[in-house]
Amino acid sequence: GEEHFMIEEYLVKKITEPVDWKVTVPGSKSMTNRALLLAALSTGTVRVDGVLFSDDSRNFLACLVSLGFAVQIEEEKKCVTVTGCGGRIPRGEAAIDVGSAGTAARFLAAMLGFSDGCYEIRCSAQMKRRPMAELFELLSDAGAKITFLEEEGHLPVRITGCRANRTDEAAETPRKLSLDITKSTQFLSALLLIAPMVPEGMKIHITSEKTDGSYIRITRKMMQEFGVSVAFDGRDYEVPRRASYRKEAYTVEPDMSAACYFYAAAAVTGGRALVRHVHMDNTQGDLRFLEVLEHMGCTADDTPEGVLVTGPADGALRGITVNMNDFSDQALTLAAIAPFADAPVRIEGIGHIRGQECDRIHAIQTNLTVLGIWCEEEETAVTIYPGTPHGGRVETYDDHRVAMAFSLVGLRTDGIVIENPACCRKTFEDYFTVLSELTGKTAES
Repeated sequence: GEEHFMIEEYLVKKITEPVDWKVTVPGSKSMTNRALLLAALSTGTVRVDGVLFSDDSRNFLACLVSLGFAVQIEEEKKCVTVTGCGGRIPRGEAAIDVGSAGTAARFLAAMLGFSDGCYEIRCSAQMKRRPMAELFELLSDAGAKITFLEEEGHLPVRITGCRANRTDEAAETPRKLSLDITKSTQFLSALLLIAPMVPEGMKIHITSEKTDGSYIRITRKMMQEFGVSVAFDGRDYEVPRRASYRKEAYTVEPDMSAACYFYAAAAVTGGRALVRHVHMDNTQGDLRFLEVLEHMGCTADDTPEGVLVTGPADGALRGITVNMNDFSDQALTLAAIAPFADAPVRIEGIGHIRGQECDRIHAIQTNLTVLGIWCEEEETAVTIYPGTPHGGRVETYDDHRVAMAFSLVGLRTDGIVIENPACCRKTFEDYFTVLSELTGKTAES
């Protein structure tokens, strides 16, 4: 129900014993939205299981419905059935609202850019600020017509797809595009996912030093599971001509990003946490957070039920310097447990997280400072010194990861208050309900 979202703040209950937790987390956000897009572009009906239901995926589903796709939603079964139209969009004209969902905005903009219709994309105030210019430039170069309805390079926009005036059969040579993925790999994922809409095939040349990333590998693996293989030679990605997606059923992995908060709780209390259905073959980049925890003194074991992390005795963690460029969603999680380590924790390679839901490096700096922890902020890195936090209010900046990460400090510190816990709706809407059950806390009314 809606009522538990009305809580304006959440007081974390300090834990006196090491945790011994077994948890089920929602499905992966990135894989849920990729699966929904793949299903919509498939030939035939696809049943997607393990779907994450959150603000982002509900926005994505609402957009597919607005575009005329037949979508059957069984929320209690975590299941969605989509009838794909082989790369075409059922409605030639529509307005869609992507809310604050970055994946929906980027994936659907790419899909509409290669369509034969005319559409309007609307969004939340937060999403209006997020960078989209590179993708719009690419779509324009490909022949789409983009009209900015407010600020140039940002949503909201009107898009007329590049196939709108083309009646010709597939060209002989693949469509060529160039892309810099330094700031975000999401644009590349978007283009790869919609490539089967282009009958002549697609070749994407990467101009940046960075040419690959964990989310790109997820995209390629999922495309492969839907029957389309992407060739990659270290610099260029190529999708063959007349490629098409087909799949009867697909199961989304548990969200590794969500699992990490519980693993960090085991680390910081010297306890144990098992997250069901998470295994070492999980394809999400955040699996690498387990290596970080191991370096800090934890052990991680893959059991039949799921990966079990055991923290060091008394939660005595070791300091570490780590480049988290490829699994930066966990930078906040590491920052939250860093004060409890025996030496400084330095997180590098995370400049791009300043442009996410909020400036996440700044959120680390301001919140740790409020809680009495010495922290040094740099352009692309942050160093956190050992200390004993005191109680205080955590400002979440309407960012789900700030809220979930900083709740970990409260497991070892009295008086940690999380403001606006409802911002977790973005990926894990009952996170604080689950936390209350695990910490044996009576939920506030």
